[in-house]
Amino acid sequence: MIILLVPSLLLLFLVFGIPFFRYIWLSLHSFSVSTSLIPINNNGANWIRLINDERFWQDVIQTARFAILSVSLEIIIALCIALLLNQSWKGKGLIRAITLLPWALPTTIMALGWRWIFNNPYGPIEQFLSLVNLSELNILSSPYLTWIATVVADVWKTTPFVALILLAGLQTIPNDLYEALYIEGGNARDALLKITIPLLKPYLFISMIFRFSQAFGVFDLIQVMTGGGPAGSTESLALYAYLNAMRFLDFGYSSTIVIGSFIILVVICITSWIILKQTIYLVKQ
Repeated sequence: MIILLVPSLLLLFLVFGIPFFRYIWLSLHSFSVSTSLIPINNNGANWIRLINDERFWQDVIQTARFAILSVSLEIIIALCIALLLNQSWKGKGLIRAITLLPWALPTTIMALGWRWIFNNPYGPIEQFLSLVNLSELNILSSPYLTWIATVVADVWKTTPFVALILLAGLQTIPNDLYEALYIEGGNARDALLKITIPLLKPYLFISMIFRFSQAFGVFDLIQVMTGGGPAGSTESLALYAYLNAMRFLDFGYSSTIVIGSFIILVVICITSWIILKQTIYLVKQ
C-alpha cells in the first residue's frame, strides 16, 4: 500500500517541497539587484527586518480580517444553500449547475466584473445612487469600504465550493434519523441542531480550514480589484511578497515574507483546531 503512494508523494515533493525549501534557503540570504542577484548569507537579517516591518504586520491583520469575515459568511450562506439543494423539488439539478457557475469562473474575470460593479461613477451601484439622488459611496476609494467590497466578491466566488462540500456531507446523513426524530415529536429546528449540524461537523471543519488557507493566501482578487489600495488598506501578504519580488526585485525578503506568512497560517490553523476540539469537548460535557 505504501508503494502505491510513492508516485503521489514524489509529485507533491517536486511541486511543493522543492520550492518550499528553496524559499527557506532564500530567506536566509540577501538576493536582490543590490547583490547583483548573487545570494549572500546575511545571518538572518531578513527575519530581523520582517519582525520589525510594520507594513508586514499591518498586512497580517488585514489578511486575517479578510479571511475570517469571508470564510464565516461563506460557511453560513453555503449551509443555507446546501440545505435548500438537498431537498427534493423540480428543477433542482439545473439550480445546482447554476449555483456552481461563480466558482467555475476564473478569479481574474470575476474580479474585473466586481471592480466594474463598484466603479465610481460608471458602476451600477453608483448609477443607482445617482438615480435616486443619494450621495456617492466611492466604494473603491474608501479604506473603510474597499476591503468589504473584496469580501463580497470573494464570498460570491467561493461560496458554491463550500456549498458543494456541505451538500456532499448532507447526502451522507441517513433519512431514518430524521424520521425517528419527527416520530418522537421533533421539529425542523431540532433536526438541524441535533442531527444535521453535529453530523456535518467534519465537513464544516474541512471547509473552514481549506477556505481559510485559501483566503489567507489571496492574491489575484486583490491585485485585480484594488491593487492593494487605497493607501494599502487591502494589501494582502501574498501581494506584499509579490511586490517585493517583482517590483523591488528583492527575492530574499520576498521569500522571508512567504515563509513568515506560512508559519502564521499554520499557527492559526493549529490554534483553531485546538479551540474547536475544546469547544466540542465542553459541549459534550
